[in-house]
Amino acid sequence: MFILHKKQITMKIKNFRWWIVGLLAVVTAINYLDRQNFPLVYAEINKVIPISDSQYGFLNSLFLFMYGTMYAVGGRIVDLVGTRVGYAFMATWWSIANIFHAFVSGITGLGIGRFFLGAGEGGGFPASAKVISEWFPKKERSYAFGIFNTGSSIGAIIAPILVLFIVSTLGSWRWTFAVFGFIGLLWVIVWLKMFNRPEKSKYITEKEKQYILNELTVEEGKNAQEQKILWRELFKIRKLWGLFIIKFLTDSAWYFFIFWLPKYLYDMRGLDIKGIGTYSWIPFAFAAMGSFIGGWLSSWLIKKNVSLDLSRKIALGIAAALLPASLLITSTSSFLSAIFFFGLAMMGHQFWSTIVQTLAADIFPSKIVGTVAGLIGCIGTYGAMLFSLIIGFIIQQHGYTPAFILSGILHPISFILILIIIRKIEPVHFLAIK
Repeated sequence: MFILHKKQITMKIKNFRWWIVGLLAVVTAINYLDRQNFPLVYAEINKVIPISDSQYGFLNSLFLFMYGTMYAVGGRIVDLVGTRVGYAFMATWWSIANIFHAFVSGITGLGIGRFFLGAGEGGGFPASAKVISEWFPKKERSYAFGIFNTGSSIGAIIAPILVLFIVSTLGSWRWTFAVFGFIGLLWVIVWLKMFNRPEKSKYITEKEKQYILNELTVEEGKNAQEQKILWRELFKIRKLWGLFIIKFLTDSAWYFFIFWLPKYLYDMRGLDIKGIGTYSWIPFAFAAMGSFIGGWLSSWLIKKNVSLDLSRKIALGIAAALLPASLLITSTSSFLSAIFFFGLAMMGHQFWSTIVQTLAADIFPSKIVGTVAGLIGCIGTYGAMLFSLIIGFIIQQHGYTPAFILSGILHPISFILILIIIRKIEPVHFLAIK
């Protein structure tokens, strides 16, 4: 319907919260376009800027160091300034950093570009987690997380196609960074136009607004009589440390897969940029299915009256069981089977990641979800940073097999740790963080 107000017509959009998820999915796709650009054009960059395996691992670690740092800092910023302004700032920063890559001439320039790209992109996922906590009640959150998290795989799927098209059309890898950065800036304009909190949004219907606010009020009301907790007391919460540990381990495997897949195809399978563009999207298509199915399954189980705790653990257990597929990627495996096993492992992680991101909103109140999600993501990315440093030297000395073995066992280990450390998935009740 249309409402006339101050001589302007504002369209009210039914189920607008799902449009918000769509915006998050789009920016997550852009986020992954930007981070995957470098691995995809590695072969082309290597022709003018020689990069060894250890240097490649170091460049990825620079990105991950700032990505992890800003995951924590960015989450806090978003809690302080709000999701609308905070997300716009983060996306603008990383888009400009991406454009900077187009002008580098050596390893130092690439390092600076990766460093600042990570600084911007680190705030994206905690900001998305906070948006979900503001717009969705618990019974819908894992599905909403699954939809927006699918954007990461969609971005990675279309990245090889776009990179190949841009390089073939414009003749240089530099144009890929410029074009992708410009796309990010366009998203910022749309975000500022469309987004606000439910109570301030001019596009949401009154019925949907009341539904969201009533549901969230009931959830937050359960914490209303609880004692305030100091920052130092937050770190005494056992469940938080459980989330730290499992993210530290499992993010390492994910970043190995996404950063080293194109290079593996170049090093071990002899593909050029055209071949990489033709095949590297396939495992990310599997990953997209993992994001969607993981979020859907857990929400479906809750609607069937399965407890929050059990519904999350069932999904996590299924996801962890898929990761050992990477152990089957060997020097004797066929090309297509290697692609398939890459896909199964990456499907498992995104299945897993969708639920783990939801846990922050399940366990902690929405007012600090951005901060908590940022801390968890920071720890996870630091794990990936250390893993990337180590794995570069391992691959240079011993090949890819040890890396596939390590990456395949981290999720099953982490699932066992969830049962031991986190135990029951349920809210931690308190009023606020001072």
